[in-house]
Amino acid sequence: MGTGVERPTTKAAVQHIFRTCAAVCFDVDSTAVVEEGIDVLAAHCGAGEVVAAWTAKAMGGSVPFDVALQERLKLIQPSAAALADVIASHPLTYSPGVQSLVAALKRDGKRVFLVSGGFRQMIEPVADGLGIAREDVVANRLFFNEDGSFAGFDRDEPTSRSGGKAVAIGRLKAAHGLSSVVMVGDGATDAEACPPADAFIGYGGVVEREAIKKLTPWYVLSMAELEAELTRSPELGGEAAAASL
Repeated sequence: MGTGVERPTTKAAVQHIFRTCAAVCFDVDSTAVVEEGIDVLAAHCGAGEVVAAWTAKAMGGSVPFDVALQERLKLIQPSAAALADVIASHPLTYSPGVQSLVAALKRDGKRVFLVSGGFRQMIEPVADGLGIAREDVVANRLFFNEDGSFAGFDRDEPTSRSGGKAVAIGRLKAAHGLSSVVMVGDGATDAEACPPADAFIGYGGVVEREAIKKLTPWYVLSMAELEAELTRSPELGGEAAAASL
């Protein structure tokens, strides 16, 4: 990809990068929050079961993300009113420990971003609650006609397609002069972000995906594990060994 970044191959290397990175990017659905936002929207619109099956395929990597997104939105056909109603009546639920982790990362001087294939309109309230600026959110946007009927989604957003999170992180690194970035997420699109992300940490606190475990040497089951790593004293020689990998 011409990024100059090589995927780290050991847990120690990923942990070292996490402790010393300039920024951390979190996926949102099934990572920063416990739900899949599109499934919540689908259930509200009466298309929950069939859309959830498409979501599972997309997160496991068995179908391209852009195909799954397009097909799910065809089934849902959300209106502007339905979207507003679901945001008000079913705010997304934070994963245990994520608020504490984000606060710890910020105290450590790290920039925190949300990079998601979900919908900006549903994610911005999540960012607000985490103290993340809305301009530090990369996500898809739903479009509506003047009468409020569904008009599609913004295909110019990089996260609307497979491989888009890599594009998004590359842009973030360039725009903000970030020396190193870690991606944390539960799905195939998150793993695809490394490189240009300097490391990918798999998160299984909501759903454990065996296929994703194989794509990273550090797979965690809680946000607390990540927060603890920020203050852990490296083993003797561990820093040098990790830095050389």
